[in-house]
Amino acid sequence: MRAFDHVPRTRLVFGAGSITRLGELTAAAAPGARHAFLVTDPGLVRAGHAARAEASLAGAGLAVRTFAEVRENPTTTDVGACLAALDGFAADVLVGLGGGSSIDVAKACAFLHAGGGRMEDYWGVGKARGTLLPLVAVPTTAGTGSEMQSFTLIEQADTLQKMACGDPQAAPRVAVLDPELTLSQPRAVTAHAGLDAIGHAVETAVTRAGTPLSQAYSGQAFQLAQSHLPRVLEAPDDLEARGRMLLAAAFAGTAIENSMLGAAHSLANPLTARCGLVHGLAVGLMLPHVVRFNAKDPAAAARYANLSRAAGLDPSAEALARRLEELLDVAAVPRALPTHGVEPGALDALATEAAQQWTAQFNPRTVDQAALRGLLEEACGGA
Repeated sequence: MRAFDHVPRTRLVFGAGSITRLGELTAAAAPGARHAFLVTDPGLVRAGHAARAEASLAGAGLAVRTFAEVRENPTTTDVGACLAALDGFAADVLVGLGGGSSIDVAKACAFLHAGGGRMEDYWGVGKARGTLLPLVAVPTTAGTGSEMQSFTLIEQADTLQKMACGDPQAAPRVAVLDPELTLSQPRAVTAHAGLDAIGHAVETAVTRAGTPLSQAYSGQAFQLAQSHLPRVLEAPDDLEARGRMLLAAAFAGTAIENSMLGAAHSLANPLTARCGLVHGLAVGLMLPHVVRFNAKDPAAAARYANLSRAAGLDPSAEALARRLEELLDVAAVPRALPTHGVEPGALDALATEAAQQWTAQFNPRTVDQAALRGLLEEACGGA
């Protein structure tokens, strides 16, 4: 077992209607704060969630300015626009409301607001300059788990390369999980976010950097997500199931913070950047193939079996891979990459870029360009 030293950085507040406590929780996270800068997206403005957040913040005596232009898979352009919107506003605290994109843009804005320069200056770990503004995260999708992590993922606008920028200061002070906020998600968003959370749970269970702590979070996250994703797709108004999916995503995010990720995410990033696949969809499509590849390593196979057993499945890596394929079917996701617009002629470039992703180094089996291309070829065959 690997040694670890874990200090929780994020207070986790869960419960239906907890958005009404946002002002109180934000004030507690940033004592003496007078100005809150809210980062969100246009869809959440239309859904009325941004207005609810603004009302709660104002009710706690905070002046609020809102940036509501975050896009999916944010780039350095989005971060620049957010930073420009913050200019001239004496923010004491940031609030990220939305999926991982909004929370990540808020984190990235914190890096640049404190230290200046370009996002590329913070690519890596522990490169923050100065004191970052405190952040409160309010996820509205059950997927990325960014609310529990000290990393932000931002694409370079010109190359579409994903940059992982991490620093302990970037971890949210508070994560507010209100399942009511997830009820407005379209079915496809629910499905793709859920597949992302499942991918996080499965990958963190076997990474080279994993610890007993991360594996405990991985197991609980997978058990919750694999049993409740079908329910939220069948009955989207089931608040109990929505809440369990939010917890699954948060627990998986905590596992990432303590273990990193693996080959499925290395493959997913170029599929998103180059082929336009939604991130969670790309992870979900590659995951069964990666599980079978990694299961040739005895230690990984044993951890997959433990994960499968904890979820009430047969204790084997193959049973786990089959369950992942079943979940793709439940989500109405065709399994073959070409059905999602991935051309076989693109595989060499995709594999080359996947081999350069930061998560590849944590995969339990060594993956190079050839191995990653083989996994893409398998995914092109589908089922």
